[in-house]
Parts: sequence; C-alpha cells; structure tokens
Amino acid sequence: MTSRAVVRTGALALLWGSCFLWIELALTGLAPVQLTVIRCALGAAVLLVLARVSGQRLPRDPRTWGHLAVAALFCNAVPFALFAIGQQSVDSGVAGVINATTPLWSLVIGFALGLDRDLRPVRLGGLALGFAGVVLIFAPWQQNGLMSLGALALLGAAASYAIAFLYMGRHLVGKGGPMAISAAQLTAATAWSALALPTSGPAHLNVTAVVAVVVLGVFGTGATFVLNYRIIEDEGPTAAATVGYLLPVVSVALGAIVLGEPLTVRIVVGMAVVLAGVAMTRLAVSKRPQEVSGSHRSTVMSTQGERGGGYSVDGR
Repeated sequence: MTSRAVVRTGALALLWGSCFLWIELALTGLAPVQLTVIRCALGAAVLLVLARVSGQRLPRDPRTWGHLAVAALFCNAVPFALFAIGQQSVDSGVAGVINATTPLWSLVIGFALGLDRDLRPVRLGGLALGFAGVVLIFAPWQQNGLMSLGALALLGAAASYAIAFLYMGRHLVGKGGPMAISAAQLTAATAWSALALPTSGPAHLNVTAVVAVVVLGVFGTGATFVLNYRIIEDEGPTAAATVGYLLPVVSVALGAIVLGEPLTVRIVVGMAVVLAGVAMTRLAVSKRPQEVSGSHRSTVMSTQGERGGGYSVDGR
C-alpha cells in the first residue's frame, strides 16, 4: 500500500469511525428521527452536487427508483435511526464495534436464503466467534451488563445494513454512476425518514448538536463516499476493506478520549474477538475472477452506512 493510500485509508477510518461520536453529540439537541433526516439530507446534497459536477445523471427508470427506495430504507433510513436510538443508552464506542458485525449478519442471511452455500468450518467458526464477542461485550449475565433495548437497536441496525448490501448487490449494480445512484438513494432515505418526523417532538438545538449533525451529514455521510470511491478506484477493494477493521478501533478510542466512556477489558477483548471472527469469515471467501468486477461496483455503492462498503467488499 502506497503512502498516499495509507493517508487516505487513515482519513476514511477517522471520518467513518468518528460518526458514532458525532451521533452521540448530535443527540444532545436532536431526537433520533430528526438527526436521521438532517444527516440524510446533507449527505444527499453533497452527493447531488458532486454528481452534477462529474456529469453523472440521476436514474430515470422507475424500476431503478423502486430498488433505490428499498435500499434507502434498509441501508440508510432504518440503520441510521436505529444507531441514534441505540446510542441513547449505549456508548458510542460500543456502537462502533457492533457496527462491525454487519458481515456476520450478511453471512447468516445469506445462509438462510440459500444465497451463500459455503459452509466451511472456518467460516462457521468465524461466525460463532464474532457473535461470541458481541455477547462478551454486552455481558447479559452481569447485573451491570450492557444488554438493553438500545443494544438490540444497534444489532438491528447492523442486520439492516446486511439486508441492504445483499439487495443492492442483486438489484443496483451497474444501474448508473456511483455518485448519482448514492445521491438518489440518500434522497429517498431523506423522504423515508421525514415520514417519521411527526413522532419526534420538538428539537432542543444547541451549538454542539448543530455542529455535530452538520459534520456527520456533510463529511461522515457525503464526503466519505468520494474518499472511499477513490481508494477503491486507485488501490482496489482490499485496501478499502482495511477500513472495516480500523473503524471500531477509532470509535472506541474517540469515545474514551473525547466523551470519557469507560474502556474496560471486556469491551476491548470483545472487540478483538468480533474482528477476529469477521476476519475468519472474510479470509475463507474464495472469489472467482469474474466476480471481482461486480464486487468492485457493489462496494462503491454500499458506502453510505458507517463503514458499510468497507466491511462488505463483495456484497456479502
């Protein structure tokens, strides 16, 4: 990996890994639904401008927009809201680690739907190890464990990403320019999220919340797409996948340093176990040469989740 790639990868890991910090800060003045709407709208605005500048047009086919609406629901509107809901009771660092379980959920869903028939022991072992790490982090057997409705919301968000990536890999690959497709998807996600605004109550804005949601939307949701896209184009999907392993480390570190969140041995070990499990499921995947180009495109289109594309390089 070149020095430029290292800098880009580090910057992307910092931007995506810090999303959980910005969510935590934005929640000081915004309800989860309000945060989600603003985040999607700002991300969409950034990508709409960039798509226009690069000459990419929004899709015109109604069927493509239908697929985008489904992808927007499961890749943006639902998980963004669930992460915000979950972080009302769970630390931002833990949220970043749970986000890393997306490939595990992809594997479970792929097995359940018959889309993935690779049942080699190393993959099943990685799956079991990864979820064992989640159990270790939440420690439901302890009175002071972290298991709560917020924890379930975080797990639901990670599973939602997995559903979205599987769907996008089947229905949106090659449907248009990546920036235009992602801009359209975030536009649809804004509309989905806005439907829930009447349930959110009044906002209690403060400077911290405003700055946090702007950074989250413009940089954490919009600009990161471009950076991830450049890494994939210049260095390949493998380099982009590295971000997936750095993101939870960044989120835990920022949570501890900036927010003073407790950094316990259980959380650190649980994070290591989760990432080891994910690595086992990824290393065991053998790609056929003809799959690589499709995987490459799928990665580019799956970048709007916190680390979405970084984790699921081949759309699994």
